[in-house]
Amino acid sequence: MQETPNSGSKEQAPLFGIRPLIEAIEAGKTIDRIFMQRGLRGENVKELLQLLRERGLHYQQVPIEKLNRLTKKNHQGIVAFMTHVEYQPIEAVLPGIYEKGEEPLLIMLDRVTDVRNFGAIARSAECLGGHALIVPQRGMAPANGDAVKSSAGALLRLPICREANLKSSLQFLKDSGVQLLAVTEKGKQSVHEADLDGPICLLMGSEEDGISPEYLKMAHQQVFIPMIGHTASLNVSVSAGILLAEVQRQRRLKQ
Repeated sequence: MQETPNSGSKEQAPLFGIRPLIEAIEAGKTIDRIFMQRGLRGENVKELLQLLRERGLHYQQVPIEKLNRLTKKNHQGIVAFMTHVEYQPIEAVLPGIYEKGEEPLLIMLDRVTDVRNFGAIARSAECLGGHALIVPQRGMAPANGDAVKSSAGALLRLPICREANLKSSLQFLKDSGVQLLAVTEKGKQSVHEADLDGPICLLMGSEEDGISPEYLKMAHQQVFIPMIGHTASLNVSVSAGILLAEVQRQRRLKQ
């Protein structure tokens, strides 16, 4: 589902104007979305664009009418929304899991754009022992109020790692001893037959596009969920819940 610019915006902290946005970024605030008026010019704009490039932040150019619909305040051609969630790099999260003597259970989402699915996956992950969600900076549902609500607050408790390059993150996980398990209907092995013990990252894609081929190639295993009905596929959040429950079942059997 494609997100509209104002989806969930009532429940996010808005920012208006160029200077407030610059100050928020420099203060380390996590910015979810940035809308900039097309053709905006000026020294402050140059400073902002330079900062966005340095921090790897993306923005969307929109007509002024769109900004006027988002707010009645003096926006100076800029409207942005701060996220409810504070993101953490996976390089910082993973060592902490090992240090606690626990086996990592991570979930990486590729192009999951529905906020309700995002929230539901976070809820299942937090309930079933997941340590963190890994998501891309672009092409991902925003961590907005709707997502937090769908997660029953789990998005505020579970570490969320928003990564600029999922391929690099996957390689980091492989180098760190984490097994990459791609969940796909093209898998050759049932999830119930696969060995899900040890450090693991579940890689899940959207219902429409699935997992990117370049990520599938990096996976140690590709598994499918056996089904007996006539419906073609499961909702991605339901699939995530099934996989997480199976991981915990296997881990309990080996205790």
